[in-house]
Amino acid sequence: MENSLGRLFTITSFGESHGRCVGIIIDGCPAGLPITEQDIQRDIDRRKPGIVMAATRRTEEDNVEILSGIFNGITTGAPICLLIWNRDIDSSEYEKMRFLPRPGHADYTAFMKYGGFNDFRGGGRFSGRITATLVMAGAVAKKLLNLIGIEVLAHTVDIGGIKAEPKEFEEIRKNVANNSVRCADLKAAQAMSRVIEKVKEEGDSIGGIVEGIALNMPIGLGEPFFDTLDGELAKALFAIPAVKGVEFGSGFSVAGKRGSENNDPFIIKNGKIVTATNNAGGILGGISNGMPIVVRVAIKPTSSIAKSQETVNIKNMESASPAVKGRHDVCIVPRAVAVVESMMAVTLCDFAMRAGLLPRVIK
Repeated sequence: MENSLGRLFTITSFGESHGRCVGIIIDGCPAGLPITEQDIQRDIDRRKPGIVMAATRRTEEDNVEILSGIFNGITTGAPICLLIWNRDIDSSEYEKMRFLPRPGHADYTAFMKYGGFNDFRGGGRFSGRITATLVMAGAVAKKLLNLIGIEVLAHTVDIGGIKAEPKEFEEIRKNVANNSVRCADLKAAQAMSRVIEKVKEEGDSIGGIVEGIALNMPIGLGEPFFDTLDGELAKALFAIPAVKGVEFGSGFSVAGKRGSENNDPFIIKNGKIVTATNNAGGILGGISNGMPIVVRVAIKPTSSIAKSQETVNIKNMESASPAVKGRHDVCIVPRAVAVVESMMAVTLCDFAMRAGLLPRVIK
C-alpha cells in the first residue's frame, strides 16, 4: 500500500473503519504554527454524519486527539500525529458478508490483492471512515495557507441532477453551513433534500458533485512536467473514496467549444494582469496563473444500498443476491465537502512549501 502524499508537507494516513482508531501523521509542518485540538475539531465536525440528513446511523464522537508535534498549542517542527478513536462499531453484518463482495465496493479487489488478509469490516482501509484522517490534515494545511492569504472552500453544486445556481464567493461562505446538503443555493438545497429523502424511501442511494475553490492564489505553483498542479490536485482528490471524476474550470465542456470561446483573454485590472474569464480554472500548463482555482469532483452514489444485488460467494463460487445491511449514508456528497477542501489544502500547502512561500519556522 502507498499511504503517504506530498513531498515537503507529507501526510501518512493509518487505521481501518472498524479498527481501534483512524489517524494521520503530518511530516514537514513548519514550527511555530499556533493550532489546537479545537481548531482541528471544527473541520472534523463538518463531516460528521449526525448533521447531515439521511446519513449513516453510525454515531462516532470523533474527538480529535493530538499525540505529538504540537506543544502548548504550537507546532514544534516534529511529526504531528492526530487520531480519532473508533467507538461505535458493529461488525456483525460484515462477518456474515465475509465472502460476498458488495457490488460497487473494493471488497473483491482488496481480497484478491491482499490474499484475503485485508480487514474487511466496514470496508477496512477502503472505507469512507478514512476521510476523517484527511480532514484532520486539511485543518492544519488550511491554517498554514492562511498565513499567505490562500483560502480554500467547497460546496455542493449537484445532487441527483438537481443543480445549484452559481453564487458569489461571499454567498458560498455564508450559506454552505446553513443547510444539511452544504449547498450555497438555498432553493436548490431544499430540492436536494427532498430528492435524498425520496431515494431513501426507495432503499437506494444517490450521488452528486462538489465544487472546490482556492482564492488569492499566487502565480507559479506547480512543477511541470509531471508534478503539475492540476495533476497533483486530481491525484489527491481521487484518493477520496467514491470520487469518480475530476474536472478543472470548464472541464469536459471544452470538448465542444472553439478556441475563441475557451481561451481566457488577459487584461489589466487594478494594476494586475488577470484573465477576463476563468475557463482554465486557475491553472495553465500545470502552473497556477493567479486566478481562483476551480475544480469539480463527481461523487458516486453510496455503494451499500438496501436493495438486493447480485454477487458471488468467492469461497464456494456460487451466485448470491444479498441485501447489504448495516448503517450507511443515502448520499455522501454533503459529507464530502469538508474532505474536498482538505485534500485541496494539503496539496496546495505542499506546493507552497516547494515554492518557498512558507518558512520552516513561523515567527
